Amino acid sequence: MIPLLAIAAWSGTGKTTLLKQLIPALCEQGIRPGLIKHTHHDMDVDKPGKDSYELRKAGAAQTLVASSQRWALMTETPDEVELDLAYLVSRMDATKLDLVLIEGFKHESVPKILLWRHDCGHDLAELTLDEHVIAIASDIPLRHGVPVLNLNDIEQIVTFILRWIRKVE
Repeated sequence: MIPLLAIAAWSGTGKTTLLKQLIPALCEQGIRPGLIKHTHHDMDVDKPGKDSYELRKAGAAQTLVASSQRWALMTETPDEVELDLAYLVSRMDATKLDLVLIEGFKHESVPKILLWRHDCGHDLAELTLDEHVIAIASDIPLRHGVPVLNLNDIEQIVTFILRWIRKVE
């Protein structure tokens, strides 16, 4: 099974900013990361006016758009109440991945690195540490029962993740 690692924090804490640095740094180390991003917004990867958009809006329950560069599968889920992370991971091609990074899904039972910024608008007491938290990445020194990584030191975070991957494989 592909190791899963969530990057979890409140909105505006810098999950995407971290991942935009972390993904290429992991690639440089020979890791092939996949990504599942949770969003609370009504999102669409297609554009109005494109054939694929129009055909999907015509009622296709699933639409797969493919080119020589990439393909994307869009599945309509109007009756789904909750996103099923295990199902989403199962849609990924395990032969092409060494790790699946997950942005969000902070309440899922998967290993996670929590992000903390001193100016995030929350109190440190609100930081929820459960048995799935393997580290905290913070912009200030903290004392907790898990390793605390420097949020601004990508190399340190990558080294931690590489060691963690070796332990779970």
